[in-house]
Amino acid sequence: MYKDNNLMRILAVDFGDKRIGVAVSDQLGMTAQGLEVINRKGSINDDIEKIKEIALAYGVEKLIVGLPRNMDGSYGPSAEKSRVFAGRLAKAMNMKVVLWDERLTTAAAEKVLIKADVRRSKRRRVIDKMAAALILQSYLDLHSIKINQDGILLE
Repeated sequence: MYKDNNLMRILAVDFGDKRIGVAVSDQLGMTAQGLEVINRKGSINDDIEKIKEIALAYGVEKLIVGLPRNMDGSYGPSAEKSRVFAGRLAKAMNMKVVLWDERLTTAAAEKVLIKADVRRSKRRRVIDKMAAALILQSYLDLHSIKINQDGILLE
C-alpha cells in the first residue's frame, strides 16, 4: 500500500461532552487503533493539551475530528461543538485538521463490543476510543491507494 503522505501517522478524536475517544493510524495509514479515552473534567484547553501530548508521542502529522450528523445529513448542536473544537485544535497544534462524518460510529462500536461479549461496564470505558478508531479507519479506507505486488492500481 502506498500513500501520497508516506509514513505519516494520523490521529482521530471522537469529541463528546463527557469523553473524547482517541485513535491513531499505523505509519503506513492502513489501520486504526484505539488509544485511550480522555475523561473531560477540566477546560477544553486541558483536553487540547492532552491531545497535543498524544500527537507528539506518536509523531502525528494530521488530525481527524469526528463530525456528528443527523441521519438526514443535517447538522445539529453537537456538530457545531465539534467544529469549534476542531478549529481550536488546529490553531493550538498548527496542524491540518479534517472534519469527518461520524454517523453511526458509536452504534457500530457498541455492536462490535456486544458481539465480542464485552461487559457493559467495560464497554462504557472503551466505546469512545473504539468509535474514534472507526472514524479513522473509514477515513483511511477512503484515502488509501492500493497497489498490488505487480504495481497495478486496484480500485
